[in-house]
Amino acid sequence: MPDFGFALSSELHGPNELVDHAVRAEELGFDYLTISDHYHPWIPAQGESPFVWSTLGGVSRAVDGIPVETGVTCPIMRIHPAIVAQAAATAATMHPGTFSLGVGTGEALNEHVLGDHWPEQPVRLEMLEEAVAVVRKLWSGEQVSHHGTHFDVENARLFTLPDEEPDVHVSAYGERAARTAAEIGDGLVSVGPQEDVAEAFADAGGEGPKYGQLSLSYAETEDEAVEAAYERWPNTALTGELSSLLPTPTHFDQACEMVEPADIAEGSMVTDPDPNAHVENVGAFEDAGYDRVTLMQVAPDVEGVLEFYAEEVMPSF
Repeated sequence: MPDFGFALSSELHGPNELVDHAVRAEELGFDYLTISDHYHPWIPAQGESPFVWSTLGGVSRAVDGIPVETGVTCPIMRIHPAIVAQAAATAATMHPGTFSLGVGTGEALNEHVLGDHWPEQPVRLEMLEEAVAVVRKLWSGEQVSHHGTHFDVENARLFTLPDEEPDVHVSAYGERAARTAAEIGDGLVSVGPQEDVAEAFADAGGEGPKYGQLSLSYAETEDEAVEAAYERWPNTALTGELSSLLPTPTHFDQACEMVEPADIAEGSMVTDPDPNAHVENVGAFEDAGYDRVTLMQVAPDVEGVLEFYAEEVMPSF
């Protein structure tokens, strides 16, 4: 039986709404929460992008112990890994025993904003490995100096530390990144269900939970769901490396002009309101080796999808 999580979308909702969604998901029996860490939304129509660490502080005071993790933070450019280490240590202190740090190589959309060069994927993976090592060193509570290939830290020490060091879950969408996740992480984060990614993680000796994100647009009818997804999340239909390379929401808007509603209806996003369709899709994640399924709702009705899953889908598992 998989654990069910709900993705708090920082691209679609403001910080106070996200706190309310977290509370409601916990009330309805969801097993965990993730929260996106973005500087920009994907497209201007999504309209939001609050600072994740501030929102997590609000969530910590409103929920009653549901596990929470960033899904995911990029610690290689916009925020130096020494600062990520401090932010995550504070979050873990406010969510005692229930916070995990999800990390990944990010997208130019969020990470280019300081004017740094956006490197190619192999370099970003190398940077991520070094960044995670820096974070773990600082979580030791010792004074740290680090002069590596990509990052420098000088005489840094964290004084606010949780009693229990957070797990680090690493995002991967391909086999090479999955092997890196196995080497440096305590779990895998992916979209899916990508069976080859889960297998590569396991074959490389990876241990810990495997998170798969299930994108869905839930509404009363499938037509309404497709329309909502087309208006609010057309970027789901973009293929190739565009999602990691385009620098601004305006560029994504321009790229999404190539997307038609039919692309949404025929793609991987679940738009059918029939509970059996959702049960089948969750089952596909189980079959592919994922033990945690994170629901990402792009349509406006967050309350509706939470209740729908709690009443119509989760009992089937």
